[in-house]
Amino acid sequence: MMPQICLVPRLNGLGGMVSFQAKFILGLQRQNIPFTFNLSDPANTAILVIGGTRQLYALQRARRQGVRIVQRLNGMNWLHKVEKTPLRAALRAEINNRILAFIRRRLADRIVYQSIFSRDWWDRVYGERTIPNQVVYNGIDLERYSPDGPETPPADHFRILLVEGHLTGGYARGLETAVRMAQMARDQHQLPIELMVVGDVDDKLKARAHTLAPQLWITWQGVVSREDIPALDRAAHVLFSADLNAACPNSVIEAMACGLPVVAYDTGALGELVRDGAGEVVPYGADHWQLEEPDIPQLATACARVLTENEPYRNRARMRAESSFDLNAMTEAYLKALVS
Repeated sequence: MMPQICLVPRLNGLGGMVSFQAKFILGLQRQNIPFTFNLSDPANTAILVIGGTRQLYALQRARRQGVRIVQRLNGMNWLHKVEKTPLRAALRAEINNRILAFIRRRLADRIVYQSIFSRDWWDRVYGERTIPNQVVYNGIDLERYSPDGPETPPADHFRILLVEGHLTGGYARGLETAVRMAQMARDQHQLPIELMVVGDVDDKLKARAHTLAPQLWITWQGVVSREDIPALDRAAHVLFSADLNAACPNSVIEAMACGLPVVAYDTGALGELVRDGAGEVVPYGADHWQLEEPDIPQLATACARVLTENEPYRNRARMRAESSFDLNAMTEAYLKALVS
């Protein structure tokens, strides 16, 4: 019997669902595997819960009927615990964490973690589960995200790229780090540098960035469509990944697939993703879980090294993506969990 997969979108509050869902659907379509979003469809043979859902009763009913439930887990909401957050937002974040934990503990037959970091985080906070589990990195369409294209990095200066959807809250700290890193690499290593920021940034944060580094060339690219990302990646020299404790950031995988090396702090899954000379990952130098002041000089030195030795890093970034982040391999791994 042909399997039918039911996809259950994530709760609000944890990013990356839309990107993963679109990629996974593409993988299912390539193999002509039917899918639905209807939890009550009697044709369902397996359910993929993309994070968490409030449809807990429907999940319980499906489980009693013998439908396999696979939960995909990235990280948890955590910034609300260490920075000032509106009460309503903090409560929503904590409730979402508890729902994720309940599904993991009571309803899931199998778990797919986005990274080793993600698995260890859940085990540490909520205890290990004895049910089958596996680590599957996010995948990317290696034909669409590719170094092959008309775009090339500037020849007269170095471009550092920062890609985030919304640079607010904890992500604003990442923007400040990027600005300080670029300024230090420019001044101490005598490099002509442009920092290009992709994402939604309000005027207050822009003013703050220019105050921190008044001589730094900053291009505010604004919000762009996903279709524009490969061209932007190909036209830069390095991506700075600003997200702290990220489970498996898509911007990093997309960059490497386009041959764009990555510079980042060794938090979250960055150390296990950016390997084999695909970039530079350096120690944070403080307690990142408490958002303490990071080690900027070491980061700036690593960034300067990637900029000035760019071509070998670009080749290794693409090779890393080809070996570990292929969309077809990701789809096969999820199907193994869902229907094997």
